[in-house]
Amino acid sequence: MNSVIILLGPTGVGKTAASLLLAEKLGTEIISADSMQIYRHMDIGTAKPTPDERARVKHHMIDIVEPWESYSTGKYISAVVPIIERLHCEGRIPIIVGGTGLYIKAMTRGIFSGPSADWSLREALLSREHETPGTLYEYLRETDAEAAEKITPKDTRRTIRALEVCLRSTVRMSDMQKRFTKPLPYEFVKIGLLRDRKELYSLIEKRVDAMVDRGLEEEVRSVSDSVEKLQESPLPSMQAIGYKEIMMYFRGEISFADAVGLIKRGSKRYAKRQFTWFRKEEGISWIDITGRYDNSVIFDSICDTLKKEHITEV
Repeated sequence: MNSVIILLGPTGVGKTAASLLLAEKLGTEIISADSMQIYRHMDIGTAKPTPDERARVKHHMIDIVEPWESYSTGKYISAVVPIIERLHCEGRIPIIVGGTGLYIKAMTRGIFSGPSADWSLREALLSREHETPGTLYEYLRETDAEAAEKITPKDTRRTIRALEVCLRSTVRMSDMQKRFTKPLPYEFVKIGLLRDRKELYSLIEKRVDAMVDRGLEEEVRSVSDSVEKLQESPLPSMQAIGYKEIMMYFRGEISFADAVGLIKRGSKRYAKRQFTWFRKEEGISWIDITGRYDNSVIFDSICDTLKKEHITEV
């Protein structure tokens, strides 16, 4: 079975630099597994690889949709498979890099593909939620308690999708997921990077400050000007950490300093959620890189781990 390397870990841990060295060593290409780097024009706030980094190694699944366009995990998998197949045909090992757990789970444990979207039904459900906040989640708990356990009460988008599946198919979403979910047919070699929490949080704060210095405010303004004319419910792209907080500042709800503070807090909380998610993913070889900032040293540790997994090309 053909191998696929997955380099994962929380935001800000240092995946990008290590992945570039690994891809250059293997003579291969990188496939991003980041649900926000798919959006064009959103470069600083999503910490995309720089133009120079993307010139060093070819990257996929970055800048593929506009901020106002919808995208799904199913579309992601459909686009990724041909890239993986081509690299395998060329005798190269693909490297998946990112921290979006849902994308990684879809590859390694399978993805559920239910009924197509019913926009009139979604609109009706959303209207019901606006009239009585919380009613849809309670409805889902009554209809499919198992699916509800995997969704937070405030996640209206996923709640509506779960209800849509149940109402359109007369079968519970949780039951359909068990019956029709299949992983991709590859041998996934999963490498996880981690740091001491205090060290990681310090790196996150410094990265947010760097984003602000590079022009995060101007980037958010430019993107928001493009999407503000769309009279829709909040777009997933504009709910990204960094963008929603700056938007609050633009609306006069908070000061700019408070917005930056919220971005740092949100990024730390996201990192914690990523750890929680990845703990559920089996077969990850974790490498503790606490105190290590030399990318070549981190790269050597990754190579040692891959050799243990019988990846002999490194």
